[in-house]
Amino acid sequence: MDDRTSQGEQVLPDDTAGADDPHPPPVPGTAARADKAGQKKTMRRRVLRCALAALAVLLLPLLTAETALRINYTGTPGSGTTTRHRDALWLGHAWVDGRKNDQDVRKLARRLKDTGIRDLYVHSGPLEHDGTLPDSAYPKARWLISAVHRELPGVRVQAWLGDKLATESPDGLRLERAATREAIVASAGRLLAAGYDGVHVDLEPLHSGDRHYLSLLDRLHGLTRSRKGLLSVAAHQIDPLPAFHSLWGTTTGHPKWWSQAYFGQVARRVDQIAVMSYDTMQPLQSLYGGYVAEQTSLALEVTPDTTDLLMGLPFYHENRFGHRARAETVPAAVRGVRLGLSRTDADRTRFGVALYVDFAATEADWRAYERTWAR
Repeated sequence: MDDRTSQGEQVLPDDTAGADDPHPPPVPGTAARADKAGQKKTMRRRVLRCALAALAVLLLPLLTAETALRINYTGTPGSGTTTRHRDALWLGHAWVDGRKNDQDVRKLARRLKDTGIRDLYVHSGPLEHDGTLPDSAYPKARWLISAVHRELPGVRVQAWLGDKLATESPDGLRLERAATREAIVASAGRLLAAGYDGVHVDLEPLHSGDRHYLSLLDRLHGLTRSRKGLLSVAAHQIDPLPAFHSLWGTTTGHPKWWSQAYFGQVARRVDQIAVMSYDTMQPLQSLYGGYVAEQTSLALEVTPDTTDLLMGLPFYHENRFGHRARAETVPAAVRGVRLGLSRTDADRTRFGVALYVDFAATEADWRAYERTWAR
């Protein structure tokens, strides 16, 4: 007999004697649950590894490209790579709708004195979606042209015409319609008759390879030549990589860039081509400047010597997708322009910069232009 019984202690049944056993029998289902938990952890690790690998695949080309742009921003611009006195300035609609007066023109003349500005692109539209343009859109054009010619001898006033194209939405101007193209030509004819020295065309978004646009330029150039006027255009940026516009268009629905070959086709049909070298999605000044240097070189390679090539400078300060004001600055753009010019065609005379836009410019923008380019 157990001594504990004799002392009045209760003897536990055998099935409870192992309650403190360090190796109790397994609870039914525990192993299965542990196995499932392990499988889930393994799956999560695999998904994470795949995600990191995919991210690396996406980021590596981007990092490589950005590194190349940073390197492209290094070096010293060649001597003499400053204004050729063929620069341009985009002016807002206030100059032809009655909001400006003679005092404003005199102030503008003082601002532009001793700079390289030779052409003014004065907003005189926009066009209607059918290509027409009412005379009421530019009621003070004759006054402005006369005042500029008086205060700024040698400076030319061009009518800046633009509209949204129906290339990425159902609403807009359709260049594929012959009647629309003819209406644009007729509108340009009335502007030249009003006294403008030329017509500056800015149609967006214009996809690379658009043959209807080339046909329009052929008709417009024939008109401006017959009137002894100028034809200029605002141009999209050039593919930073071959066929990049196709890849980007497939991914986003907005091709944005032109192929270098198409840029050359446009440049051969006009007297001036101004590259909208801003809204570049670059986050740093050095990357933006390197990008502008690349764009300058690419444009120089395919623009004929008979055409003025102008690179756009950002005279505005917005923060939105595609544009960071702290990155896209006038000093960075000018340095990029000078580097690209130095490396590609340093002695080219038909070259300049185009300032966008007068009503958003600051004194710092003007000082930077004057100090780094128009000196």
